[in-house]
Amino acid sequence: MLNRVILIGRLTRDPELRYTPAGVAVTQFTIAVDRPFTSGQGEREADFIPVVTWRQLAETCANYLRKGRLTAVEGRIQVRNYENNEGKRVYVTEVIADNVRFLESNREGGASQESGGYAGGNNSGGGSFGGGGGNAPYGGGNGGGGSRPSTPRNNNSRDPFSDDGRPIDISEDDLPF
Repeated sequence: MLNRVILIGRLTRDPELRYTPAGVAVTQFTIAVDRPFTSGQGEREADFIPVVTWRQLAETCANYLRKGRLTAVEGRIQVRNYENNEGKRVYVTEVIADNVRFLESNREGGASQESGGYAGGNNSGGGSFGGGGGNAPYGGGNGGGGSRPSTPRNNNSRDPFSDDGRPIDISEDDLPF
């Protein structure tokens, strides 16, 4: 059996960071993913998909993601349900992310977040963050991953893939987190 999803879309609002009573960080946000076709009137439609991240990944997303930013999310689909105040059963479908990649530079501040590849992979880009697991009410699971730091750049127009996958040397002082 397999439950895996990869989405690329834009955030509809800034991520919402909260902490569980046990002190575990959880972030919720929604991404708008364009459909690959247009409606009968020639308009482009989109799906609005809720995403949940946990622990360090949640804090990283809350710190670096903003409304409108192009983002890639990798995770699993989860359907949970609960009984609302009126006694009706409510079903919620969401993506529990274990890897989030920032696909655009941060143009607002002085710092730049480069686009990146898969967390844990052999790449020269940054902006990819993996996290793990989940807690009630969103479910469990163990995640893994880490982060890929941004490659220091003196010229933002330089090709980010010019290193041909060779390892890069980055000191701890260069990491933004």
